[in-house]
Order: sequence, then structure tokens, then C-alpha cells
Amino acid sequence: MLRTLKDLFDAVQPPPEPRSGPAAEHTLQLATAVLLVEVMRSEPEIGAAERAVVLAALQEKFELADDEVARLVELAEHASREAYDYHRFTSVINRGFSAEQRARIIEYMWQVAYADGHLSAHEHHLMRKIAGLLYVSESVYVAAKMRAKGRKPGSEAE
Repeated sequence: MLRTLKDLFDAVQPPPEPRSGPAAEHTLQLATAVLLVEVMRSEPEIGAAERAVVLAALQEKFELADDEVARLVELAEHASREAYDYHRFTSVINRGFSAEQRARIIEYMWQVAYADGHLSAHEHHLMRKIAGLLYVSESVYVAAKMRAKGRKPGSEAE
């Protein structure tokens, strides 16, 4: 009976995350991609502009080839559909990135939110929630929002 309970517990618990090496980097990339995809998916219609911003942000952040970014977004979309909360993704990012890097992720997320030219209430709520989970201060959150709002979709980073 104890073995059965342990098997059940192991099946419910996610596998431990790698702490270093290529597997840890892939986990960090996927967690970041999932958050960007969540912003993209927060509206009923996913536009080409939003998808382009997600791809560009991931390419800029992780210096990946086009095919690697496309595969990462595909995996992120699947993980996003299967996710029941954001904690498993934000905890990976909190452990793997500095405060400045987490602020940059928030800016990327704002770029996705503004890619279609408007900000929905759901996007705003999602941004606030994830910023809190990433321990991004209000001043950094607002500064990232202003930078993203002033940036034209597809333009180069500052």
C-alpha cells in the first residue's frame, strides 16, 4: 500500500528540474517561452504580429536559430495548454535569472501584449500577476511597460 501511495505521489509531482548544464538552459528557455505564449494566447485571436514578437524576443534573448525558436514556441504552446498555474514556470525563471533579466522578460511580455495595437483587460491582469510572481517591483514593471509601449513591433532593441 505504501508503494502504491508513493507511485501515485510521484505521478502527480513534476520531475525535478535540472540545476545546471544544457538541460537547465532548455528548461529556462521553455519557461520564458511559455510566459510569452501565455500573453499571446490571452486574447481569442492570435495575430501574426504577436507571434512575430514572441519569436523575435526569444531569438534575441537566447540567440537561437530560426528553427530552434520555432520548435521552442511549439513546445511552449503545448506546455501552456497543459499548465494549470504559472508557478512552475516563474520559479524556474526566478532561480535562473537575475532581477534585471526578469525585468527584461516583463518587457518582452509587454511587447507581445502591445503587438496588436491595444491592451486588453485580460492581458493587463496577466502581466500584473506574472510580474508579481517574478518579484518585479512596481517601478520596474511600469518602466518596462513604457519602453514596450513606445517601441514599434519588429524594431530593434535599444
